Amino acid sequence: MIRLVDVSKVVSSGSEQLTIVNQVSLEIPQGQFVSVVGPSGSGKSTLLSLIAGLDSPTAGSIFLDNSDITRMNEDDLAELRGAKLGFIFQSFHLIPSLTALENILVPMEIMGRENPRLRANKLLDEIGLHDRSHHYPSQLSGGEQQRVAIARAFSNNPPILLADEPTGNLDARNGALVFDLLLELNRNRDTTLLLVTHDHKLAARADRRIALAEGSIVEDQVISSVEARV
Repeated sequence: MIRLVDVSKVVSSGSEQLTIVNQVSLEIPQGQFVSVVGPSGSGKSTLLSLIAGLDSPTAGSIFLDNSDITRMNEDDLAELRGAKLGFIFQSFHLIPSLTALENILVPMEIMGRENPRLRANKLLDEIGLHDRSHHYPSQLSGGEQQRVAIARAFSNNPPILLADEPTGNLDARNGALVFDLLLELNRNRDTTLLLVTHDHKLAARADRRIALAEGSIVEDQVISSVEARV
């Protein structure tokens, strides 16, 4: 579960104070797929960074599974991120010197998981890239790289997945494939999925859609399960 209580983020720009996130309060239950939409500069990516503990709020509290991450030190935050959070970014962030298989292995080896290679190969099967396991990122298409990034994000079975414009660098066909894979993994694993996107068609397939403007929530709409899963 994700819970935010009166969360704000204010930054200095010269002599001015800019409010990036403005007193946001929300609660996202386990397993829900939430899309976050809004114009550029509305605070979408900053909100995701705050929830991930990659940035600190100026005010307010953020809870992940009842743990207040705003009171944690960096070591505790790093441990929590490794155990509870998966990340998917627009620009993949794969390690270029590692193969697809090795990129998926890294988070599991850091966390000391048992049988990481077996699980990595299973994830490669799930994303349809088992025959590309020994290819390096430079040898993979953009769509294939993003699928590897998704498998890496799911490698430690995180209860929460944060995705920031994961289809933004892909063409329409590969974007649709990546989105369908995310949706399938969300449904099959009961993972809470928070997706930032500019694509309103994708956003409409979520269980719930949140719209931001100037750092504030201006719409919070629950979408019917029939619409969300079509």
